[in-house]
Amino acid sequence: MPNKITKRPLVLASLVLSMFMAAIEGTIVATAMPNIVADLGGFSLYSWVFSSFLLMQAVTTMIYGKLADLFGRKPIFIIGVVIFLIGSILCGFAPTMGALIVFRLIQGLGAGAIQPIVTTIVGDIYTIEERAKVQGYLASVWGISSVLGPLFGGVIVQFIDWAWIFWMNIPIGIIGLIGVITFFHEEVNTEKKTIDYTGSSLFFIAISCLIVVFVQAGTSWAWLSLETISLLLIFVICMTIFLWHENKAPSPMMPLALWKNKLIVIANIATLLSGMIILGLSSFLPTYVQGVMGESAIVAGFTLSTLSIGWPISATLAGHLVLKIGFRLTAFAGGFALFLGTFLFFLLDADKGPIYAGISSFIVGVGMGLSSTTFIVSIQNTVSWYERGVATSLNMFMRIIGSAVGAAFLGGVLNMRLNHYYQQKGEDLEIASTDMLLDEGMRETISPETLASMQDGLTYALHTVYTGLFIIGTLTFVILWFFPKATIDKQNRN
Repeated sequence: MPNKITKRPLVLASLVLSMFMAAIEGTIVATAMPNIVADLGGFSLYSWVFSSFLLMQAVTTMIYGKLADLFGRKPIFIIGVVIFLIGSILCGFAPTMGALIVFRLIQGLGAGAIQPIVTTIVGDIYTIEERAKVQGYLASVWGISSVLGPLFGGVIVQFIDWAWIFWMNIPIGIIGLIGVITFFHEEVNTEKKTIDYTGSSLFFIAISCLIVVFVQAGTSWAWLSLETISLLLIFVICMTIFLWHENKAPSPMMPLALWKNKLIVIANIATLLSGMIILGLSSFLPTYVQGVMGESAIVAGFTLSTLSIGWPISATLAGHLVLKIGFRLTAFAGGFALFLGTFLFFLLDADKGPIYAGISSFIVGVGMGLSSTTFIVSIQNTVSWYERGVATSLNMFMRIIGSAVGAAFLGGVLNMRLNHYYQQKGEDLEIASTDMLLDEGMRETISPETLASMQDGLTYALHTVYTGLFIIGTLTFVILWFFPKATIDKQNRN
């Protein structure tokens, strides 16, 4: 537990830098990928540059959270940042696409510690009154990084070299490390700790199989292929043994008692669903604006960036609201905003234009900011110091899994409906030809009749996707009706 020597402003500045470093890595790479592919080749492995990072982050987040509860936040944070920086250095030197994917795995191995431990440290060093506001500021880091990431990536690729999108992490990470090592102090129980190696291994294998299925099935493999079925079978077996083991382990990696807490259960289910919404919008809104509305990539980027503006604003606001109206009403307000935003996307058509899409995106961002901040603060307020790391990590893990499920499920829906449309109309087109809609130059070479048919097909398919998002948004709103009326425990300060 932190002692009174900790210099909170300097620690917070160091944590914000570290979180910014990990957060921006998710968006800055996208801008540089065409240049990376041009240098390294391996276009067929393109998606794995992103997926490998997500995979390792997902499977280690919970493990790091438990280790932080056992050995303290500081050593686990330092280990995570060091691994992340080693991965960043290696990524810049990657000679092939295969090597880059391996080095991105190392980066993800470090990133799995950064976000949950940063959030947990904030929960440790601030009182409940302060914590709500500071967690809102941390949420702002993610919104700002998602806006600045593509911009920084474009500048670095154009004027320097793509390797620097990874190497820029080195000075940021070192400053963050020095700040935490120097100014953050904690007192950790020195008695011998028991590490749940069996539970951690089973969890690692199970979630790895699940994420690989989400990434590969429906694209590289059929959903009913031998590979998919085999991996899902391994997931079910390992997860079943994991749950049985955790019930008996003296120091379980995931204390199952957490799932008996109604607030944590509701918050985690809502987080899973909201993760699906965010990934769905991020993946398909630019496609709609460019392919159906015929707008430029810059305009498409604007419609999505409004989500990143609404999120940090409302996250900061949530920090004040939870102290005035309580956790339940603030979370409920967030759920309503998600419901309203996804309903507006359900009504979206090409005639409404990009401004309508941008406003809808902003409202979804407001819902994410209000709900996600409330969930983290309420969860941290519910548990003791000894469970705060794993409880915080569990919530973040649910968002990662939600994103993976959303990408797989909604991507599958899009391809299925697009195929159905072309077969129904008897059009001699393939899904791959839809890529031409997203290239302004190529779009001009398509005949008006074919262009209209392709846009109608994409509209038809994406409307189904937005219908799915609306259903998910509605489910989130309904679930939050059951969010308990938790009281703010002012004694739970450390």
